[in-house]
Amino acid sequence: MKTDYKGYLIDLDGTMYKGKSEIPEAKEFIRELQLRNIPFMFVTNNSSRTPGATAEKLKQFGIEAESHQVMTASLATAIHIHDEKPNATAYVIGEVGLTEALKEKGVQVVDGDADYVVMGIDRENTYRKLRDACLYVQEGAKFVATNPDIKVPTEKGLVPGNGAYVNLVENVTGVKPEIVGKPSGLMLQIALDYLGISQEEAIMVGDNYHTDILAGIHAGMDTLHVQTGVTTKDELTQFGIKPTYTIETLKDWF
Repeated sequence: MKTDYKGYLIDLDGTMYKGKSEIPEAKEFIRELQLRNIPFMFVTNNSSRTPGATAEKLKQFGIEAESHQVMTASLATAIHIHDEKPNATAYVIGEVGLTEALKEKGVQVVDGDADYVVMGIDRENTYRKLRDACLYVQEGAKFVATNPDIKVPTEKGLVPGNGAYVNLVENVTGVKPEIVGKPSGLMLQIALDYLGISQEEAIMVGDNYHTDILAGIHAGMDTLHVQTGVTTKDELTQFGIKPTYTIETLKDWF
C-alpha cells in the first residue's frame, strides 16, 4: 500500500466515531498523521454544526482537532458562492452552521428574492420556507444544496435529511440543484485548495461508499475505505469502481 500521501481528507461519522460511540483506532490514526506532520482536514456533510462545534465534538472522543481543520458542507458552500459571486444575496433554509458560514464569507442572507436559494438541513423547516424557496428558484435564483443526504440515522431510527427537502423543491420547480457536499467532488476540491495540495497527492478516507468514496473518485483522488461504518467489505464487490484500498480499521493503515 502507498502511504506516503502529502494530505488526507477524512470523513467523520463511521470513520472517526460512530454516532455517540468511540472508534478507538481513529485517535491513534490522527496522532500518527500529526507525528508525521502530514496535513489533514475533516470533511463532513453535516451543515448544521459550525467547524468549531465539530472540532469540540471530536475532542470528546480524544481526537485533537482545530476548527481550521474542519470543512463542513456549509463552509464549502459559502466559499463556493463567494468565489462565484462576491457580495451575493441568498435565501437560506438551514441552521446556524450554514447562516454563519455564509455571513462570514460576505454572502448577505435575506428573507426575499435573492441571487441564490441555499438549502441545508433545517429542523424547524416549514411549508412557508419551502414554498418561498420554490418561488425564488422559479424566478431565477440559482439553486444550491449543501448536501444530498435523503435520510439521517438517529438513536430512534431514520429521519429526513436535507436531500428529502431538496428533492421536494427540485420536483416542484424542475430545477436540479448544484450539490456542494459529498458525493460531489466540489467540497473535497475546496478542502484541497485550502491545504494547498493537489488531488494526486492526497487521499480521501471514509466508511460510506456512496458518499465518501464516490466523492473522492469524483474529485480524482485515491480513496481509502475503512470497514467501521456504513459500507461493508462484501458490499464493495457490487460496485464497478472500487476504492483504491480497503482496510478493516484505521490501525491497519500505517
